[in-house]
Amino acid sequence: MDTIASLFSFITTPVSWVIVQFHKVYGSIFGPDTGWAWGLSIVSLVILIRICLIPLFVKQIKSTRAMQTLQPEMKKIQERYKNDKQRQSEEMMKLYKETGTNPLSSCLPILAQSPFFFALYHVLNGIATGDTIGVINQSLLESAQKAHIFGAPLAAKFTDGAAKVESLGASLTDVRVVTAIMIVLMSASQFFTQRQLMTKNVDTSVKTPFMQQQKMLMYVFPVMFAVFGINFPVGVLVYWLTTNVWTMGQQMYVIRNNPTPGSKAQAAYLERLYKHVTHHGKTRSRSEKAIVKAIVAKGRDRNDAERKFINGLTKVGFAAQADGTVIKNEAQAAAQAEDGAQTSTAAKRQQPKRQSKSQRQSTAPKAAGETTSLTKSDEPEDVKPSQAAGDPKQATPKPGSAGRSKAQSGQRKGGPQRPKSPSKK
Repeated sequence: MDTIASLFSFITTPVSWVIVQFHKVYGSIFGPDTGWAWGLSIVSLVILIRICLIPLFVKQIKSTRAMQTLQPEMKKIQERYKNDKQRQSEEMMKLYKETGTNPLSSCLPILAQSPFFFALYHVLNGIATGDTIGVINQSLLESAQKAHIFGAPLAAKFTDGAAKVESLGASLTDVRVVTAIMIVLMSASQFFTQRQLMTKNVDTSVKTPFMQQQKMLMYVFPVMFAVFGINFPVGVLVYWLTTNVWTMGQQMYVIRNNPTPGSKAQAAYLERLYKHVTHHGKTRSRSEKAIVKAIVAKGRDRNDAERKFINGLTKVGFAAQADGTVIKNEAQAAAQAEDGAQTSTAAKRQQPKRQSKSQRQSTAPKAAGETTSLTKSDEPEDVKPSQAAGDPKQATPKPGSAGRSKAQSGQRKGGPQRPKSPSKK
């Protein structure tokens, strides 16, 4: 470990100088030899480093958003090559290369902190061995060796023996208890941070290698902190516990105010934004305008939460504009379609329901002048079978027979004549 830390010795002097400057400030308040002075100096070092890494964190967020926009393409690749995992991985890497995205971008803050971590480890290890490093002279070295955090020296480790711990003016039990608690808190904070990212700020509609990677890191990082934590000095444990708490708070802020599209956090954010807009009638910040602008630009590609947000505004008479603002315009809100396209305010004509042939015949209107067919009750009871079968001689009336049927007895109008009685023949 010392060999690895020595590779970052170029940053040891700046790190030691920053710690000494903070120690002067806190030493004047709590005393130069107290654990509060040295412990708060390390905490302040962490805060300073994380503030300097904010631009890198913003870049990480943008890279993560770029990964989210690629998820529809990733889903197509998964469906196209679902039976060929090797080809699927090749197409994924090709997509990353074409779009300039990096699935490992979430590790950038950790990689950027590595030089500071190893430099601090080198400084604290020098305090434990009695060596002056960087700007820490002999007087500061003796002061740091006297500093205890809850009874554990800054340079003590969980694996140190009783003799070494006694030389630092502490008991082995105090060192083991303090370091064990700090290791558990460090691992738990890392697990909670990664779990919060997976459960609230990830679009679960598409399963991608990026999600699998994040899920793996959720379990790998806490185990790594627990395993390597037993070899870290108390001062390094303070450093990592502080940076984990900072990361957790920073991520909670981002998830609440700039969630990933399609995630549970976005649904909760849009619900809060909907209540605010309907109450005040406008968006209140640039970030809100940027989110509304992105939702309007999506059009038909909106997810369920975004579509619900736009439809909710439309129902109460608001309309989201392309520049991210929200205006109260009843006509425009009524004309805005569900998918973002503009349609006519008139109701759409409903298509008639398709009917069967029997329904059409039973409900078809009768033409003017068309004679209705005889029902069963209108049919003559004494019709012969030949007439019922449609005999052409009997069914077709002769010309002029319709006029004579009124004068002749035993004849029916418009129907077949009755046979004459045999007695009249």
